[in-house]
Amino acid sequence: MPEVRLVGPNGEQVGIVSIGDALKLAQESDLDLVEVAATARPPVCKLMDYGKFKYESAMKAREARRNQAHTIIKEIKLRPKIDPHDYETKKGHVVRFLKAGDKVKVTIMFRGREQSRPELGFRLLQRLAEDVTELGFVESQPKQDGRNMIMVIGPHKKKAEAKAERAAARTKSDEAGEHGEIGEHGEADVSTPDVA
Repeated sequence: MPEVRLVGPNGEQVGIVSIGDALKLAQESDLDLVEVAATARPPVCKLMDYGKFKYESAMKAREARRNQAHTIIKEIKLRPKIDPHDYETKKGHVVRFLKAGDKVKVTIMFRGREQSRPELGFRLLQRLAEDVTELGFVESQPKQDGRNMIMVIGPHKKKAEAKAERAAARTKSDEAGEHGEIGEHGEADVSTPDVA
């Protein structure tokens, strides 16, 4: 009769037993006999609750997917002759995206005669890169693409780090909100109205 190397429900080695004995042990302990290494000689089988095993595996996979950081590329479009106030607004968006751990694709759109002055767009992109240098770095240098000039800025922080930092800041602000009404002696400050 064919034999298998049997592993107990807690990972303990039972030893080499016949398939019949392994099935009998599985029935007695109300568990399933699952083949875990078919290519081994003899094959390795484990006593386990297969339904619970599948459920836990699915939960682990779901958790791993949830913690996986998705790289998102945000896009900001500028014109070569941008108003200083508009520039500050757009720069603010780039800063916000980089703080969140996202990459930013900055596109300068040239129209008409502006196409003959690509150095304007190049200078603008360089200025933007210098303004956000503490949050990100130039991942791909400015390059002309038809009527547009494109540059990609990558964040110094990974998406997961930025997410964890935001969560920590949120918890800190929640705690500050809870303890904000407490006086210096540990008692709540309650003001009593003056009764005349």
